Amino acid sequence: MRVAYKWVALSNTTIGTLMATVNATSILIAMPVIFRGIHINPLDPANFSYLLWLLMGYMVVSAVLVVTAGRLADMFGRARIYNIGFAIFTAAAIGLSLVWSNGTSGAIELIVFRMIQAVGGAMVMASAAAILTDAFPSDQRGLALGINMIAAMGGSFLGIVVGGVLAAINWRWIFLINVPIGIAGTLWGFSKLRELGLRQRARIDWIGNVTFAAGLAMVLIGVTTGLQPYGGSAMGWSNPEVILLIAGGLAVLGVFAFWETHTRDPMFHLDLFTIRAFTLGNLAGMLGAVARGGLQFMLIIWLQGIWLPLHGYDYTQTPLWAGIYMLPMTVGFLVAGPVSGMLSDRYGARPFATGGMLLSAATFGALMLLPADFAYPIFAFLIFLNGVAMGLFASPNTAAIMNSVPARYRGVASGIRVTFQNVGMPLSISLFFTLMIVGLNQTVPAAMFNGLTANGVPAAVAHQLAGLPPISYLFASFLGYNPLATLLGPVLAQIPPADAARLVGPTFFPSLISDPFQHGLVLVLSFSIAASLVAAAASALRGGRYVHEEIHDEAAVAVS
Repeated sequence: MRVAYKWVALSNTTIGTLMATVNATSILIAMPVIFRGIHINPLDPANFSYLLWLLMGYMVVSAVLVVTAGRLADMFGRARIYNIGFAIFTAAAIGLSLVWSNGTSGAIELIVFRMIQAVGGAMVMASAAAILTDAFPSDQRGLALGINMIAAMGGSFLGIVVGGVLAAINWRWIFLINVPIGIAGTLWGFSKLRELGLRQRARIDWIGNVTFAAGLAMVLIGVTTGLQPYGGSAMGWSNPEVILLIAGGLAVLGVFAFWETHTRDPMFHLDLFTIRAFTLGNLAGMLGAVARGGLQFMLIIWLQGIWLPLHGYDYTQTPLWAGIYMLPMTVGFLVAGPVSGMLSDRYGARPFATGGMLLSAATFGALMLLPADFAYPIFAFLIFLNGVAMGLFASPNTAAIMNSVPARYRGVASGIRVTFQNVGMPLSISLFFTLMIVGLNQTVPAAMFNGLTANGVPAAVAHQLAGLPPISYLFASFLGYNPLATLLGPVLAQIPPADAARLVGPTFFPSLISDPFQHGLVLVLSFSIAASLVAAAASALRGGRYVHEEIHDEAAVAVS
């Protein structure tokens, strides 16, 4: 019976993980259609915060809640928390597909439902790895967790293509497609998933929960707000509100750490960090997320804002084609993920996770050498190798973390693991955009002013557009808009038709920003290389294959 059950657990958690990650990234491509559907202009500076929170809100909420969800899973049952999370995620998908308002009210409703969905997603992600660790013996966990990780990573890339296809039909389909899958998965989970692991009855650590959630939320909200222009600056890092949020959040997290070492039933179980394989695995996982998290955005902007227009693609079609041209990265991950998971069951995680991060650093270095108008076969090969690198790292690292902890703490351990990754993503996006904007700010204003005035744009208008925050035209490219056609607007009627056609043509803007973008990309990729190398060092220092074995663990499994 147990042999059959482990495959039930794997298939259900894989569907849940896939659904969550496809939904998380499909919204990236569908954003222009969604905003048009609710009659709001995503390029209006007043609406930028709505755009940012639709992208980042899910990450912030899931990062804040996932450890609490893992702790609750250890106390009340991992399958139970997982199933409730699956149901919440599905209910929020129904709400998203039925958003009834237009304008800013519609945007706020979408953000709120996305955050509710993140609550369910946190419960699913925190419990899935623990359920699989309970269901599979230690010599098969790498394979099981590898398949689950493939669903997570593969879904994040698949979502880009799915979003492009469904958005062409109707924006509500982006969310509606999850509803039948979610209902079926929820009913299946409630009827088939069982509690195999040990439950640890304890009091809920309310002070720990509140201080951790408040501190982490303050830091991540501060980081997200820092991306928005402030005063005369292109970024908001000098904004007193941002400084206060980040500093205050770190102080509250300090209170959390002190409390957790002095309470009888802690939420976080900081003593787990005395396990070397657990600590270094989580450090490597977070650094890996930081190295690659924002890079996907940069590569999509590279394709949508420069390469695809230079090759004759209309801006309205670039989001879909960017997703298609990114598929080699997904293929690389799908090739390496299951193989590395199976081999790590026999040889341990260290050689695969370390090798994956070293290969990742090498691919970042090679991407740095490409010109803005690259030859696609070379680009495809490099991102394929980058996908292989992520596949080599992800599943062995996850298996090593989960194998290293006592069975009674697998839920909270899984929550900590996901938290480290989820914190890495918004930090990566904020850091990458900051580095990119630093690079663009040094060269774009002068290049844009000269290019606009040389093509008949009045000097006053050219000066105004050259002074816009770079994030405005980065997001324009990301959303599939022709930035100059949108920014110039009625001015186009006042300049000679030939100049107007050249300004809004497919090559003027990409040619204008290609060199500055390359300069910013060097900063971004240099940081990715450094993060990957430190992650490789952490992986190398984790030790050999280690599985925490307890007699009562096996007894608990045998009883089930």
